[in-house]
Amino acid sequence: MTVQIPLSEIDRARHEDLGDGAWTIAPDLAYLRLSIVNVVFFGMPGDHAEWVLIDTGLPTSRSSIVGVARSRFGSDARPSAIILTHGHFDHVGTVLELAKMWDVPVYAHPDEHPYLDGTASYPPPDPWVGGGLMALLSPLFPCGPIDLDTRLKPLPDDRSVPGMPGWQWLHTPGHAPGHISLWREADRALIAGDAFITTGQESAYEVAVQQLEMHGPPRYFTPDWEAAEGSVRELAALKPELVISGHGAAATGAGMRQGLDRLAEQFDHFAVPAGSKYVRKPATVRNGRAYQMPYRTG
Repeated sequence: MTVQIPLSEIDRARHEDLGDGAWTIAPDLAYLRLSIVNVVFFGMPGDHAEWVLIDTGLPTSRSSIVGVARSRFGSDARPSAIILTHGHFDHVGTVLELAKMWDVPVYAHPDEHPYLDGTASYPPPDPWVGGGLMALLSPLFPCGPIDLDTRLKPLPDDRSVPGMPGWQWLHTPGHAPGHISLWREADRALIAGDAFITTGQESAYEVAVQQLEMHGPPRYFTPDWEAAEGSVRELAALKPELVISGHGAAATGAGMRQGLDRLAEQFDHFAVPAGSKYVRKPATVRNGRAYQMPYRTG
């Protein structure tokens, strides 16, 4: 297992079980763990409520997501939108089915569109990042692309989030070029995606046990470590009160913030794998922000 930043049970976000299968961590915010990954539901529970789904899990996740949606928002539950933090296989596994079934748009950052419109595949994962079986098996994981066709939409330029008033999207690349996180200033709630996570993903044991820890992004699928560090620093500077990441339990409070600050300050030590096959080219500038384009050695 990799050495990471431990969090205590005090740092675990309190959740309420409303009987719909998800864990409610704020009146309008809940998440569902699907094997190795989380999906997030935004919206007040109740029949005919307006709601949004953030990420769509694995290819086997459809029935679980639909079941929670119907229990939480009514038998005819249909979101106003699907928001993707990024396009890796464990976050878009059912997006084609759900978008078609619900007839809804799917929003993602423009830099992520090549992996969602059939244009490009992600770089191959790096199985030699250490940590265990999940990393070693990562070459078997799909790298895309998928094609959402006309359902795929760019996120608004003003950083608003469709269907989520009071939230803004933040470009947090590194784990993926168009990775985003979602932020609500009013209660300092953060949906981090895989910019950082709260349990290990490199070993099967860590995935099964789900020990609460502060981690950088999943190592085997992160090709740009310099950009990833910048994203973690940006999110830590927000001083969030509540975080839910793509992997692991939601966390809250001062201990969580201390762990996130420590990750930002010692990112190379805790997050970056020794001997990674990915190195950085000189920075290019996109939308006013330096971004390191990865390439593979060998």
